[in-house]
Amino acid sequence: MVIKEFRTDDLAPEDRFPLWLEMASQTYVPSRIRSDSEADFQASVRVLDCAGVQISVLTHPMVRAERTARLVRQCDPEVYLFLLMVRGGGGLTQSGRNAFFGANHFVVIDSSRPYQGWRSAEDGVNEAVVVQVSRASLGLRSTTVGRLAAAPFSAKKGIAAVLAGHLIELMKNAGDYTSADTVALGAVTVDLIAAACAHQLDATACLSPEARERALLARIHCFIQDRLGDPALRADLIAAAHQISIRHLYKLFEGQGMTVAAWIRHSRLERCRHDLADPALRSRPIQSIATRWGFTGGTHFSKIFRAAYGMSPNDYRHRNSTTQVVSTTAES
Repeated sequence: MVIKEFRTDDLAPEDRFPLWLEMASQTYVPSRIRSDSEADFQASVRVLDCAGVQISVLTHPMVRAERTARLVRQCDPEVYLFLLMVRGGGGLTQSGRNAFFGANHFVVIDSSRPYQGWRSAEDGVNEAVVVQVSRASLGLRSTTVGRLAAAPFSAKKGIAAVLAGHLIELMKNAGDYTSADTVALGAVTVDLIAAACAHQLDATACLSPEARERALLARIHCFIQDRLGDPALRADLIAAAHQISIRHLYKLFEGQGMTVAAWIRHSRLERCRHDLADPALRSRPIQSIATRWGFTGGTHFSKIFRAAYGMSPNDYRHRNSTTQVVSTTAES
């Protein structure tokens, strides 16, 4: 696993833009970048390498970028850049198309073709999640995916919403993954991107059966995560929501190492464990936390929590609050 972080506020003002340009040229496809904020360029980037799939969170003020035909000839890694706009907006010209996009939209850039673009800032900040993935890995013809270049699409519905949620959560927890995790996460990310592209282009039939199944499983995972607080969440409801049989659902989970019910229970326990360790929630009753994540009985919750983590919810909360106090004292 490789995580790279870069922040300009650690640098002298006169060094910020030049060093950010150097970082950008090493991290992304080479392009010419200019900004009206070059004198004091406030920006950051966090990059996660998921077994060759590069995912990053990028923040910066307004910039203008151009990738000329000469730059394409000099260096073309033959990748697609998928930008999920989180804050701000922008414009892009590529393949004879002109596009404008705002927050909660995906935009695709083809490294093999020249482009011009700009990204605006909201309250001085533009934020985007950027995925850089090889053209060959998507399993779709480049002429097919190329139709999405400079053709933004919404990240708020369907498989695109699942992809957006996956990317945001992935980068939020980037420091917690093992090398084995990143291999699996990279594969899921590619499958979701391919599925989102195929959906936009009405080309789902072009995906391999394996890619369709993995994308379906990722959608089901997101569906479950969004409904963990519902104690009525069951396999039959999940299967019906995705228009598959319960048997098909069980088969999808065979490779997860646990049943559907066990996966739901594990996800709920992890959410409870996170809340119990959160100082901001220290005054919230344990039963309230359990109920929030779909557990209906306090005794039952305590029993399965102890079985999973080797201590009661109350002991877990106390141990974490003690650890935080010791840590704060040591820092002082």
